[in-house]
Amino acid sequence: MTERSTTGASRCFLTYTGVKLPFKLVTPLGDSEVENRNTYFRGYFDEQERLLGFDKMVYGEIEMAHRYAYYPNGTLKQVEVTDIDGDTTLLNFDERGEPA
Repeated sequence: MTERSTTGASRCFLTYTGVKLPFKLVTPLGDSEVENRNTYFRGYFDEQERLLGFDKMVYGEIEMAHRYAYYPNGTLKQVEVTDIDGDTTLLNFDERGEPA
């Protein structure tokens, strides 16, 4: 999923909500709030405010990362999840958003 990872505008958040992908980042954090936090999420958004992905930051290091790709109709097409060990899982979805 190259070129889709962090090309959008970034903003920081306290946490996420939901169990269905893509996750929804909630509780925006200002720059001064991030400086004093051990854990937060840095989200990347396109010009349509779609979440392109996020990094879970823990003590300044990326602990987990999600990257999202979408079909032209806005439905989730692919998710790339990288865990703390650097292992990556790729999930594909059909044009209805159902696992492929």
